Amino acid sequence: MTHRDVVPARTIFHHRDFRFYLLSRLCAVLAVQIESVAIGWQIYELTGSALALGYTGLAQFIPFLALCLFGGQVADRVDRRAILAVCQTVMLLCSLLLLAFTLGHINDVRFVYGVLVLFGAARAFHAPAGSALTPHLVPPEHLTRAVAINSTTWQVATIGGPAVGGILYGWAGATGAYAASATLCALSVLWILMLKIRTGRASAEPLSLATLVAGLGFVRRQRLLLGSITLDLFAVLFGGAVALLPIYARDILHTGPWGLGLLRCAPAAGAAVVAVFLALRPMGGNSGRKMFIAVGIFGAATLVFGMSRSLPLSLLALAVAGAADMISVVVRHTLELMATPDDMRGRVGSVNMMCIGASNELGEFRAGGLAEYVGAVPAVVAGAVGTLAVVAIWAWAFPELRNVDRLESFAKKQPATPAAPTG
Repeated sequence: MTHRDVVPARTIFHHRDFRFYLLSRLCAVLAVQIESVAIGWQIYELTGSALALGYTGLAQFIPFLALCLFGGQVADRVDRRAILAVCQTVMLLCSLLLLAFTLGHINDVRFVYGVLVLFGAARAFHAPAGSALTPHLVPPEHLTRAVAINSTTWQVATIGGPAVGGILYGWAGATGAYAASATLCALSVLWILMLKIRTGRASAEPLSLATLVAGLGFVRRQRLLLGSITLDLFAVLFGGAVALLPIYARDILHTGPWGLGLLRCAPAAGAAVVAVFLALRPMGGNSGRKMFIAVGIFGAATLVFGMSRSLPLSLLALAVAGAADMISVVVRHTLELMATPDDMRGRVGSVNMMCIGASNELGEFRAGGLAEYVGAVPAVVAGAVGTLAVVAIWAWAFPELRNVDRLESFAKKQPATPAAPTG
């Protein structure tokens, strides 16, 4: 790569709509993370059940799975900014309902699950629209760096959110946490409404079952996408331990809500360091091999966390896991955006988000359900071993993914997508 190929990091912030989109994303993710800490601690206090924690993931995953393909279809046919505004308004409503649940001293956790179902439905439309909007906010030559900066913003919010959520819960209870979440959701809606970009209708194809599932067919035919998306799906499905963090915080590491907040933000802290590094300095060569190595490190770090009885060691293991996962995120998302034409980005994004939802929320249910019968530690350890097995199998099954070299070179081989004016 020559010196001319390197885009200065600061130039990406010259795009007005990209700046506002980052602010909206920051507020939205902060709100969700604060809310997640409060929900996890509140449900475990009310039930003392690992399975009840697992149901929080299942409640979000079922509507997400049912609606995600429709969300991708809508993202290719309706202004993506409008979709984000509506979805974030629904998320604001969810925060207000949880606040009402707490103020009303309702002890039936099924109310919380109902709110999570609504939240999962909103995410099914929000995720593909947000993913497909990014290429319209910056020129094509800035896209790889935009993906890394976007991920950095997400990670910064994921670091700060749980920490703030844990402090707020310890100081003002669930009421304070949900009130803060609602405020941040309102700010997120405001920033989205300030965007000038209008994407319009990207796809002119008629509505049909074929167009609905077109994203699945596209991913199946693109081996690089199929391999990268399914690698993440099964690695996190087995290795995810987020649902069990309240158990680790209270019963294994013997901390309070503040400790849970630290555990929740540790992976994001590690990921943020890597995301900032990748935003300033592109990944370079052998990107595919680096991704496989990173997912292997993610599994090994999860194994260390599962067996740890020390809070500092647990935090370090989670930070390493988050740092390794970020490498996979940047490679996978860059491949997705660069290999997909604009009129398909919503539907392909919905497939990717559906797999991410399966790995995260369904992974939480897997961890909670297994922990209910064998205990939290065996559940995490078994999942970590499963992740390492997935890495070995996928490295053998997808040699073309393993052999991806420079992401920047890959990007230049793809048809350029014109960026809309950013004002």
